[in-house]
Amino acid sequence: MEVRPGPRPVPGDPWSRGRAGSRLRPLQGAEVHQVEVEVVTEPSRCSHSSSPSLLLTPLSMLGQTYYGQVLKKSADLRTNACVTTARPVPKHIREALQNVHEEVALRYYGCGLVIPEHLENCWILDLGSGSGRDCYVLSQLVGEKGHVTGIDMTKGQVEVAEKYLDYHMEKYGFQSSNVSFIHGYIEKLGQAGIKNESYDIVVSNCVINLVPDKQQVLQEAYRVLKYGGELYFSDVYVNLELPEEIRTHRVLWGECLGGALYWKELAILAQKIGFCPPRLVTANLISIQNKELERVIGDCRFVSATFRLFKCSKTGPTSRCQVIYNGGITGHEKELMFDANFTFKEGEIVEVDEETAAILKNSRFAQDFLIRPIGEKLSTSGGCSALELKVVITDPFKLAEESDSVKSRCVPDAAGGCCGTKKSC
Repeated sequence: MEVRPGPRPVPGDPWSRGRAGSRLRPLQGAEVHQVEVEVVTEPSRCSHSSSPSLLLTPLSMLGQTYYGQVLKKSADLRTNACVTTARPVPKHIREALQNVHEEVALRYYGCGLVIPEHLENCWILDLGSGSGRDCYVLSQLVGEKGHVTGIDMTKGQVEVAEKYLDYHMEKYGFQSSNVSFIHGYIEKLGQAGIKNESYDIVVSNCVINLVPDKQQVLQEAYRVLKYGGELYFSDVYVNLELPEEIRTHRVLWGECLGGALYWKELAILAQKIGFCPPRLVTANLISIQNKELERVIGDCRFVSATFRLFKCSKTGPTSRCQVIYNGGITGHEKELMFDANFTFKEGEIVEVDEETAAILKNSRFAQDFLIRPIGEKLSTSGGCSALELKVVITDPFKLAEESDSVKSRCVPDAAGGCCGTKKSC
């Protein structure tokens, strides 16, 4: 078994320290799983006399243990951090989800829906693919000419995913498999044999938080993406820098909270690596619903959010532009919600900033838009949106709060939707 270095341990049992160093009672009903691993560290820092039954586990190994031994299905989770939904699911994705085998679906632990648009014939890499639910959904959408690769550090999860390869290919009517799974680490894609610029899209669903070195994960994703490709991922973020007692708490780490990134750090890491600035897509506030964990967390607040990070092509600077969505993307034929700030309706003129223009010009979306300099007259069958500077939302907590406010004011219509066409939310 490979042992990966984790953070320097704190004296005593690191999984049971509370705020200000106070001791915590074990969660009622919590199972303690002992994992025998060799840890290279200073012996003087590894004293466990206060808790001899629990051996020290590096954070990276803890995640492997939690998802390989503690959790058997999503119902075993203690918070809703890893099962939150992102937004209404388009019909074609709902249908694809229904084709996934029950055992694969039951072992799903995610904090969003990592199914971007325009997937036909794409090559996609799923970081932390788990039991393969997202891979099997994506494999339907890319088609037989596309391919989906899943990589996960938990051998048991990979085995579940591989168990149903033939089942899903037969279900989809594919002559040959367009899915493969790798047992490996998402921050070590090179060791797994994944080459430079080999994928159009990289996705990840509530997994990057489980890796201590998040910059290395993002750096590897950037390396394997083609220019114009994107990392489309959901994860958990926190409103402040997490204290040590939360980052090293056994259950909070396994529940995707202990490893949450301070949300402002994402933009810093993206710029350092070379990605375009992060595009916020969706966000939902996380409720803990566990008194013991709430006492540990204190003032920390968490949100699950979906971001897109594009690997911009090496082209010159792009100016603000007028764009018209041509329509026709599967599941988004009339309207494309690109992110929280831009929704493009078929045939409607929208003015976009330099970064958005560069992404649309140099990504797989280029063929879906008519892009022209500002001031040039564009023929359009639709209306014309207000061509003005937008106040861009980048804070996932702000977006989540606004979404909750809208939901609280919504009046369901006869179809179960929010605020019928003649009502206002």
